[in-house]
Amino acid sequence: MKVAFDAQLTVGTATGIGEYAAGLARALARRARIELIELIEPRLDPWRFDRRALWDQWELPRRARRARADVLHCTSGTIPFSIGMPVVVTVHDVAWLRVQSHTRAYARWYFGDFSLRRYAGAARIAVDSEFSRRELLDVCSGLDESKVRVVYPGVDEDVCTLWRQPPDRSTILAVGTVERRKNLELLIRLLPSLDGARIVSVGPPTPYRDECAALAASLGVGDRVELRGYVPREELLRLYARCAVVAVPSSYEGFGYAAAQAACAGVPCIVSDRGSLPEVAGRITPVLSLDDDEAWAAALQSALAGEYDAVAAASRAGAIERFSWDAAAEAMESMYALAATT
Repeated sequence: MKVAFDAQLTVGTATGIGEYAAGLARALARRARIELIELIEPRLDPWRFDRRALWDQWELPRRARRARADVLHCTSGTIPFSIGMPVVVTVHDVAWLRVQSHTRAYARWYFGDFSLRRYAGAARIAVDSEFSRRELLDVCSGLDESKVRVVYPGVDEDVCTLWRQPPDRSTILAVGTVERRKNLELLIRLLPSLDGARIVSVGPPTPYRDECAALAASLGVGDRVELRGYVPREELLRLYARCAVVAVPSSYEGFGYAAAQAACAGVPCIVSDRGSLPEVAGRITPVLSLDDDEAWAAALQSALAGEYDAVAAASRAGAIERFSWDAAAEAMESMYALAATT
């Protein structure tokens, strides 16, 4: 079976969706019954809206047709208006309809309502979590539920085989795009009560980054909040190896790569009770209300003191098995087969 695979979000500053596409592509390439054709154009920056739309609506379908693929897998939640072959789409979340009201109207429309209308025509839909499945079915009335399947993303081998070094007991690590729904301000608010602690935030910035920096300065902890932006993979792995705890206080997550990576690296993690985070990480980590600053402060203090280290280490093997790229590829192969015969 010949599968055209949208790998465009691996270009440039790859975030969670880029990691998803890259990891899944590697695992699918190992499947004997799949001929994987990765479609990518490095000259089109996917972080510029006009370039992204050009890729989605013109270049991607043109290249898929030219490849004479049996199925097109749209990995980033957007689907061409016209394609002429069965489509499998991965819908990571519906954040553009839920928590992105502060963004530009044309982007909300394209990634929100426009994309939503395309899903009814997809042959099969993969979602990252049970939470995302419920969210999609809630906002997309009339969608055939039998077409929608949860396929957990995998976590890459370099994280799963990471050797944990003696942790830096001062470091709280926050991983992901610095945007409002990641709620970094909660951690910054608590920092004055955590003696000697520092926050290291890694991920592409948005204007919200400036708000976080201003908040840190106003609280007198500007020198204890490091907003490093996007860092190379080697640096990210080093931070996972040495940090005391990963904190994920997001108000909305369709999956929560930072929590899954922490679990697979054996790093203590604290997550909010919102979105998919209780589903992804709640078995092995504190799950806290975003309205309870005292609980967050206490949990972070415990993590910095090493009280969660043993549980994180003992739970690591189970997390690695749960978030396996080979398992994800096997599930996707079955979806491709069903799509090709629809």
